[in-house]
Amino acid sequence: MSARRDKAKAFLMREDVSKKMSRQERLAAKLRENLRRRKAQARAVAGAGADSAAPDATESLPNPARES
Repeated sequence: MSARRDKAKAFLMREDVSKKMSRQERLAAKLRENLRRRKAQARAVAGAGADSAAPDATESLPNPARES
């Protein structure tokens, strides 16, 4: 029961801190959070794309026969 109370208290403390932050500071914090999330998402997409594209990258289309 004490752990639950401590978590609630910690949440309230974070709430107090966010109230004390200026609008500009809150926006900057949200922007940093969004940037981190977007970078992580881009890394995940690039990593998944590289894994699936690797076998296809070695294959090439046959050259058409040239008539000379």
